[in-house]
Amino acid sequence: MFTFVGSLWRLPAPPDARGPGQADFALVAIFGVQAVTEATLLRPDLAWRWLSLVAFFVWLPTLLIRRTHPLVMPVVFAVVSTTLTVTGLVEGTTPEDLNTAVVALLIPFSLTRWARGRDAILGLALFLLVAGTALVTQPISPGDRFGGAAVVVTAAAVGAALRSRAMLHTRQLDDVRQQERERLARDLHDTVAHHLTAIAITAQAGLTVADSRPHAATDALRRIDEEASRTLAETRKVLRLLRTEDEPAERPLDDLVGLAAPAGPGPAVEVVIANGLTLSPTVAAALHRIAQEAVANARRHAVDATSVRVEVAPAGDDIVLTVTDDGRAPTKSGQGFGILGMTERATLLGGRLDAGPVLGKGWQVTAVLPAGEAG
Repeated sequence: MFTFVGSLWRLPAPPDARGPGQADFALVAIFGVQAVTEATLLRPDLAWRWLSLVAFFVWLPTLLIRRTHPLVMPVVFAVVSTTLTVTGLVEGTTPEDLNTAVVALLIPFSLTRWARGRDAILGLALFLLVAGTALVTQPISPGDRFGGAAVVVTAAAVGAALRSRAMLHTRQLDDVRQQERERLARDLHDTVAHHLTAIAITAQAGLTVADSRPHAATDALRRIDEEASRTLAETRKVLRLLRTEDEPAERPLDDLVGLAAPAGPGPAVEVVIANGLTLSPTVAAALHRIAQEAVANARRHAVDATSVRVEVAPAGDDIVLTVTDDGRAPTKSGQGFGILGMTERATLLGGRLDAGPVLGKGWQVTAVLPAGEAG
C-alpha cells in the first residue's frame, strides 16, 4: 500500500498540458453568466445569494489554469468554501451553494488528469474534505449526499482514465521512435561499420610499410578502394531496403508521379512537379514516402474530399512538398503515428514538416527538405 502511494506521489505531470485557449475562456464566461442568472432570476430566495455569487466568481477563474497549475484550484476553492462556512456559523444561517457550482467537478477531474502525483494527492484530499463537509452540512437528503459523492469520484476516475490513455499513447510513440532507431542502427552496423573498420585497418597497414615497401602500400590502397566500393554498394542496399519496391525507379521522381490517380472510389489525386527538378535518390524517396502517407491520410480521414493535390517545387536550396485536399478536417484531430512518421523522416534529412487545416476548407501537409546533390 505504501509502495503504491509512494509511486503515485512521485508521478510526474503529463507532458500534454497546455495553457488556456478560447474554449476555456468561453467555458468560464458561460458559467459566469449562468451563475448571475441563477442568483438574480432563478433563485432569488437563495440564502446568502450575493455572498455565494461573489465566492463563486473568486474561484471560477482558476479553471483557466486547471492544466498548468491544477493545485491552485482546490486551494482557492477550499479557502472560499471555508470562508462561507465560517460566515454561516457566525450568522447562524448556512449559505447555500449555487447549482452552477456543479462546474467544480472539473477540479477533481483536472487533478487526476494533469497534476503531478504529489499535487493530485494533496489537491484531492483538500477538495474531498471541503466537498464532504458541504454534503454533510447542506440540507439535502441522504440519497443526494450519496449521489454527490459518487459524482465526485466519477469525475476523478474519468480524469485518471484519460491520463492513462494519454500516457499509453505517449509510450507508443516513444516505442515507435526507439524501434526505428534500433533497426537503423543494426542495419548501419551490419552493412557499413565493419567495412569502415576494414578500411581503417588497411590504411594503417599501408602507412606502416609505405617507406620500406611501396608495392605493399599500393596493394593497401587498392584494397581500400575495393572496400570503399563495397561500402557504397551496401549503403545503397540499405537505402533500398527502406523502400517497398524491390528495385528503385529509373528516375527518382517516377514513384512520386505514380501517386496520380483519377477520381474513383476516393478523391482524384493530381501530382504537379516543377520542370527541370533534379533530386538525389534519398530526398526523392523521402518526398515519395511523405506524399504517399499524406495522400493515404486524405483518402482515409478527409470528409467529403473530391481531390488531392500533390505539388513539388524548389524554394532556394530547399524542396517544398505540399499535399492539400478539399475535404473537411475530421472532427477527431490529433497527431497520430502517420504524421509522426512523416515528421521523423523529414527531420532525419534536416527538414521540417507541418500539418493542419487550411483556411476555409481542407487539410494540408507541407514538407520542406534540403535539395541535396542529385545523384
